[in-house]
Amino acid sequence: MSLDLRDVTVEYRSGDDPLPILDGFTETFADRQVTAIVGPSGSGKSTLLGVCGILRHPDSGTVTLDDTDVSALSTRAGDRLRRTHIGYVFQSGNLFPGLTVLDQVVAMGVISGKRPSQVRSRAEELLEEVGMSTHLKTRPEHLSGGQRQRVAIARAMVHRPSLLLVDEPTAAVDRSQAGQIVELINRVTAESGCVTVVATHDPEVVAAADRVVPLVAG
Repeated sequence: MSLDLRDVTVEYRSGDDPLPILDGFTETFADRQVTAIVGPSGSGKSTLLGVCGILRHPDSGTVTLDDTDVSALSTRAGDRLRRTHIGYVFQSGNLFPGLTVLDQVVAMGVISGKRPSQVRSRAEELLEEVGMSTHLKTRPEHLSGGQRQRVAIARAMVHRPSLLLVDEPTAAVDRSQAGQIVELINRVTAESGCVTVVATHDPEVVAAADRVVPLVAG
């Protein structure tokens, strides 16, 4: 499968004048590849991830995921597709407060439409794969930044997404752990066969990516 964006434009309103964030962006993202989106702050990296993940509809242009024009979907249909086909790793992990590591991953499987009993074993397997099997009962406040990102990656993969979106994966991680996070993202991409798009400022993430797409403001 692939993710295909054609002539995507996103504008924000500032008074009477539109402020272009993405202006005619066109790109195809292939499966089993990590594509790094790079650019200065304000260049539209997070906005682009939001458009890819159906969190924001473009003002014009098309977004096609696995032959489905997601930019034309209703809110309900977009929500359904996002829950079942898209995994999202936020900058700080964005784990659910109060839930243990294992329950974090199981909860995402439930959100995607599965019963807890259907996803528990896969959640445990994923957490072992990302090196978190000894922390299944630990809560987020007792995890390091790198550990939270590992849990977030496992959580994003529990429903076997076609598309994995990752926002600044090493921003809240010690440099000693950044390389491990980068290696983990590359490995899960290759093993799962998903399309992976990473917004980043980190040269280490960029160096490890299969492709690099630069953005400039507007």
